[in-house]
Amino acid sequence: MNKLVIVGTVAFDAIETPFGKTDKILGGAATYIGLSASHFNQDATLVSVVGGDFPQKHLDMLSEKKLDISGIEVVKEGKTFFWSGKYHNDMNTRDTLATELNTLADFNPVVPESYKDAELVMLGNLHPLVQASVLDQMTSKPKLVVLDTMNFWMDCALEELLNVIKRVDVITINDEEARQLTGEYSLVVAARKIFEMGPQYVVIKKGEHGALLFHKTHIFSAPALPLESVFDPTGAGDTFAGGFIGYLAQTEDFSFENMKSAIIYGSALASFCVEKFGTERMEHLEKTDIEARLHQFKTLTQFKID
Repeated sequence: MNKLVIVGTVAFDAIETPFGKTDKILGGAATYIGLSASHFNQDATLVSVVGGDFPQKHLDMLSEKKLDISGIEVVKEGKTFFWSGKYHNDMNTRDTLATELNTLADFNPVVPESYKDAELVMLGNLHPLVQASVLDQMTSKPKLVVLDTMNFWMDCALEELLNVIKRVDVITINDEEARQLTGEYSLVVAARKIFEMGPQYVVIKKGEHGALLFHKTHIFSAPALPLESVFDPTGAGDTFAGGFIGYLAQTEDFSFENMKSAIIYGSALASFCVEKFGTERMEHLEKTDIEARLHQFKTLTQFKID
């Protein structure tokens, strides 16, 4: 069994979509990544920070999913990171209503001693200096490092972000971010430019239009499963990343061919995430649900050419 380090936010979200709105609910990149990766029976730890206002029941739930929470620092006198957003009718665009860094503002990640030799590292969306700090703490070079980032860091910490990108094997970003990072409209050309920054694999997420995987001259396009209802897209990208790295950790095969399968597993898990608000669907997801959805993906994409 491989060890997996997941760094990211464990947080509160308040979400409004055309289908309803919530008060503060459980969210955060590390939360979604961890819940998704937990379906692959890996020895995974979450590295994050919360405040004294964070309910014990959420930590208990993560533990029940067999996720190690010893890397989650609890600042009793502090408050947990909070984000609030409102999605437009197309569910692809949103307005940020509030961002309160709270304990995240002074977060110095500490990788648990027993995970400093982990084979895989998932760097969830955080300040690049925090991501770099996690890599600095590893006592041996991981077999695979996956980085997720966003346009905010390209705007305010580009140099630090480029330094982290040099150190990773896989980067996952959306199409808008790929274009901003490279200045190229063509995603094929953008992926080629990102290769020059360091990663061997580039995953470009396209929301309801699926995902693209690039490696050297190879390209794989995965669809998104058409769904009858999408309640909340928050966390879908993180859930995708968790399924992606969870599958790779389980199979111990980091080839392009196997990453194609990892993309499908990630997409399948992300399709569940959007069906309920917050983490609700992911908390109650069963193995049989995942197997059935994978068959739906197979039916959606399989065809013969004479």
